[in-house]
Amino acid sequence: MKASTFVYPWDVNGDPEAAARIASLGVRQVTLASAYHSTRALTPRHPRHRIVTAEHASVLYPTDDRWQGRELSPYPAGDWAPGDAFGEAAAALTRAGLEVHTWVVLAHNSRLGAEHPDTSVVNAYGDRYPWAPCIAQPATRAYLVDLAAEAAVRPGARGTELESLGWYGLQHLHAHDKTGGVGLGDAGMYLMALCFCAVCREGYGAQGLDADELAAAVRAALEPLWQGAPDDQEWAGVEKLLGTSVAAATRAWRDETARTLQEAAVGAVRAAAPDGFQILLHADPVTHHVGANPGVDPAHILSVADGVVVPCAGGPGLLTPFAEQRRTDAVIAANFGVVSGMGGSPGTLAADAARARELGATEMRLYHAGLASDGDLELVRAALAGL
Repeated sequence: MKASTFVYPWDVNGDPEAAARIASLGVRQVTLASAYHSTRALTPRHPRHRIVTAEHASVLYPTDDRWQGRELSPYPAGDWAPGDAFGEAAAALTRAGLEVHTWVVLAHNSRLGAEHPDTSVVNAYGDRYPWAPCIAQPATRAYLVDLAAEAAVRPGARGTELESLGWYGLQHLHAHDKTGGVGLGDAGMYLMALCFCAVCREGYGAQGLDADELAAAVRAALEPLWQGAPDDQEWAGVEKLLGTSVAAATRAWRDETARTLQEAAVGAVRAAAPDGFQILLHADPVTHHVGANPGVDPAHILSVADGVVVPCAGGPGLLTPFAEQRRTDAVIAANFGVVSGMGGSPGTLAADAARARELGATEMRLYHAGLASDGDLELVRAALAGL
């Protein structure tokens, strides 16, 4: 069962032992960030630093001239990943015998929303989410498609994993985040993710909804949740709060918007990539879910991409809908956290991998070799040796 681990360029660059140490874990592949959101990351073994602060979303390589004259374009990294940080790290990892795939974060960019606020998702109360570009807007879609192609197809890369290729919502750990005081549940989070920018308002209209009436209905539906009422889980809760037909109309607009963006982005990557280049999406099998692993229709996405990376932090259950639709050659990668301090469970990796394989997983992804302690990495090494 092929395993890959996620890595940042700053985990490797400047550390002459990093690539060999990662290879010694027993992984065959590294999923290396080429476009990433803002973060503060630990580097527990690096000889020159312990904390890296990526101040804003950026690309970790020099961009080409496709962005000249465009209002929306990628931001270069600062001193946390200067020059061609991706290329430097990829070369070192390749020399260590590892296959390198790109890790591309797309519709998650706080700086884009800060500098171009009209690109952001707007909720039913009029609040903007600067971290969440509205994927219905034509200029934003064009930006994301071109970014996907450029950041995915880097020299030496043999595949890519596209993260956040869909709707983003309230679920985002912002600086000193204090949004967890009210438990909105799945239904409430969906309502808080509904966008009311000008493009989305027209989109709801095409589905037979009046956008002002819909926004008022969303606010009314959320009011009991703000007061502490329990949330009905999953889609049945949304239907109860909004009504079946209204809920279905919102989902029809959002599902189509995400699906066509995913098709366009994968198509652009294929057009730019060499033969045999693998394209995977980070994905959830429930289409109304939002975030880093956006909801997709399993049958559709497996007809578009070469496979999916599926979050398994809450157990391997999300693998089943993809396994039921899997083509013979499709990849279904189970994504396991192996950083114990971040809720991962490296000590149960062997058992987790075995269960995932029973449910249809063909590969594993390990989050994250650069962030894990030595003890966590030793547990990973032992588990992969056993597998």
